[in-house]
Amino acid sequence: MSTKSTSMTSGNLYKKLWLFTIPLIFAGLLQLLYNACDLIVCGRFGSDHSVGAIGATSSIINLILNFFIGLSIGTNVLMSRAFGAGDKEKGERIAYSGMVLSVVLGIVVTIIGFFMAPLLLKWMDTPDEQIKLSTSYLKIYFLGSIFTLVYNFGSALLRAVGDSRKPFIFLSISGVINVILNLLLVIYFDLDVKGVAIATVVSQAFSAIMVVIALLRNKTFFEFTLKKIKFFKKEAYQIFIIGGATGIQSIIFSLSNILIQSSVNSLGANAVDGNSASQSLEGFIYQAMNQSAQAGLAFISANYGAQNYKNIKTGVFFALSNIFVCYAIVSGIIMIAHKPLIDLYVDGRLKASYAWQRLFIIAITYFLCGFMDLMAYSLRGIGYSLLPTIISLIGACGLRILYIYTLFRISYFHNIKWLAATYPISWIITLSVHTIFFIILFRKREITYNISLQNEEKANL
Repeated sequence: MSTKSTSMTSGNLYKKLWLFTIPLIFAGLLQLLYNACDLIVCGRFGSDHSVGAIGATSSIINLILNFFIGLSIGTNVLMSRAFGAGDKEKGERIAYSGMVLSVVLGIVVTIIGFFMAPLLLKWMDTPDEQIKLSTSYLKIYFLGSIFTLVYNFGSALLRAVGDSRKPFIFLSISGVINVILNLLLVIYFDLDVKGVAIATVVSQAFSAIMVVIALLRNKTFFEFTLKKIKFFKKEAYQIFIIGGATGIQSIIFSLSNILIQSSVNSLGANAVDGNSASQSLEGFIYQAMNQSAQAGLAFISANYGAQNYKNIKTGVFFALSNIFVCYAIVSGIIMIAHKPLIDLYVDGRLKASYAWQRLFIIAITYFLCGFMDLMAYSLRGIGYSLLPTIISLIGACGLRILYIYTLFRISYFHNIKWLAATYPISWIITLSVHTIFFIILFRKREITYNISLQNEEKANL
């Protein structure tokens, strides 16, 4: 096995987890940095409300795209288990099935996103100043959906066998392409949000091509060749079962976020611009934490495949500590430098005020979201894919929706501060329930495994 493939079941586990996590964190932060460049370039050289127009699309993009990206989690979990168990043939079937799914689903997402997005923007009461720009951006953005899914499925396969370096390199290169095209298309060709969308699609295409080339050249745990590519129903079904639950959870969160975005829209165009600026900055904190959580998922799944329950407990603890360290560093920087950072996105005190009101509440409590994600991933890593979705549906999304249709309609609570406060409240409740279920169900798995070992020992005597 190539040295580029990192074992997650033996050796100095904490060191390996950090070495595996660091490229993921930088990849996530770089991706957000490039997305932030989209907003900053438009804010400085585009039309008056182009920042809000792009920000208003994020909930719709997440709603339509994240279900299918969630399926890549199923690919990651299954490949990690096969890697931990040393089942190479299983790994190759997962790789082929995952990549076939990425292409087929990419076509589906393109069709759904292109035709449904304008209707959803109207349903969300997007301000008149932004709706035309948002529609133009979304239609072009969704044309690149196939590249987004190919990259996500391909990088999930590489990360599952311990290679987090290549996805980071590919994302870095495509990000540089994105920034250069942004400046060229927005400043020199005056394409505004259309130019940003075109730059995004082109850069996604480059990252997808590079990840496919990496898979074709991969000689570690599994081999991938176009001549042998085939769709395996069993593995595809397993991907849907595990990843589908993650995808459904993403849809549920996206629906609640669409309601929240619609509520922000009701506060006016300045609130939408400020909210978009805050969301972009918050994203840096979230990505650092979530990539640490996803590293924990790969680690837990691999050790579950190897039936190494002691390492699973160690992995959860290490991943929690990694998440908090990442949160403290990134949120600390953003909080200290919040004024000049917000000024990069928006002009005017009113827009900046809206941004800071939301950012302050989210930034000081965001570690709760990182912990919540990890505990949900941990449940999936030990074989419970649907349960975290149900918990999230009730604990996170249910509370947010309930608030929007009750307290938010009262004038005292009808502001961006109280809207932002719904997030930490829902994170605390959902994290608590996830943690309780993980402790109970992990112990159940561990006891069952120990009993089976004892029975095997008795049978061999």
